[in-house]
Amino acid sequence: MADPIEKAKQTAARKAVEDHFDPAARYIGIGSGSTIVFVVQAIKDRNEDLSRIRFVPTGYQSRQVIVKAGLQPIHFDSLPSGVLLDVAFDGADEVDEDLNCIKGGGACLYQEKLVATHARKFICVADQRKLQSRLLSKWDRIPIEVEPLAAHSVLERLAALGSQEAAIRSGAIEKSGPIKTDQDNFIVDAKFKHPLLPNPTEAEGAVQGAKEDRQWAVETLAKEIKQIEGVLSVGLFCGENGLEAEKAGKSAGGQKPVAAYFGMEDGSVVIRKAGETDVVVNKPGEEKTKDSLQR
Repeated sequence: MADPIEKAKQTAARKAVEDHFDPAARYIGIGSGSTIVFVVQAIKDRNEDLSRIRFVPTGYQSRQVIVKAGLQPIHFDSLPSGVLLDVAFDGADEVDEDLNCIKGGGACLYQEKLVATHARKFICVADQRKLQSRLLSKWDRIPIEVEPLAAHSVLERLAALGSQEAAIRSGAIEKSGPIKTDQDNFIVDAKFKHPLLPNPTEAEGAVQGAKEDRQWAVETLAKEIKQIEGVLSVGLFCGENGLEAEKAGKSAGGQKPVAAYFGMEDGSVVIRKAGETDVVVNKPGEEKTKDSLQR
C-alpha cells in the first residue's frame, strides 16, 4: 500500500479491532468512510466465527462494505427493544483533547449519531490529520443535517449564532443540486471563526460581543444548533460516552468515543482516552506514553 495516509488508517483500524473487537459480541456498529473499510477487513482477518454477530451500518456505503465482506448486516430499527450495540467503530473529521468529535463530512450524520448513541462503546478510528487539541483547528466546518424545507431558515439562525459562510452542501456537479442524505435531508456546513473550547466553563462570557467573534464551547454550541427548528442532527459528538451514560443509569445517549485510534505516517498509532495521557503504540505489544504531541 503506497499511500501513507491509507496505510496509517489501516494500522489504526487493526489496533482498534485488536483492542475492542469481542467475538462473543452480538451486535456491532459499522460507521461510514474510507477508514471503516479497514476496520471491517481487520475483523474478517481475525478468522473468528462471525456467523452469530449482526453488523449495524450507518448508511448505504457501510452496508455495502459489510455485505461485500460476507458479514451479516441488520438495520438499526430491527434491533431488539432495549438492546445496545456491544461496540461501534466509526471515523471522525476531527477529534479534540477531550474526545469531542466533528462528524458528518461524508453526509451520513444522523445514522452515525443514532448508532453512536446506542453503543456501549464508540471507538473512533482515524489518521493523524484528525488528531487535534480543539475542534475547528484544521477541519473548518460543522456538518448539520436539516430538513430541506427549513434549510434557509436554519442558515439565518446559524448566522445569528456567528457562523460564517454557512451553506447547503452541493454535489460535485453543481447542476445536480444539494447532496441528499440517506434520509433525503440536506447537509448544511457551518463555519465558525474560532476553534471550539472543550470545557463549557471556559467559554462563560466569551460568547458576548460581536456575533462573528464569539468563541463557543463544544456542548454549548451543539445545544444551540440542535434547538433550531428543522435541524435533525448536529455533527458535534460531545457530552457523555456510552460507558458514562450506562453508569448513570441511562438506556442510551452517549455520543463521544471511549477511545480514539490515530494512525501515524511513521507506522505508530496514537491512542487517546478520556482523562488519560495519549499512548503511542510503535509495535505490537510495545507502548509508551507521549506527554506532548505535535498537533
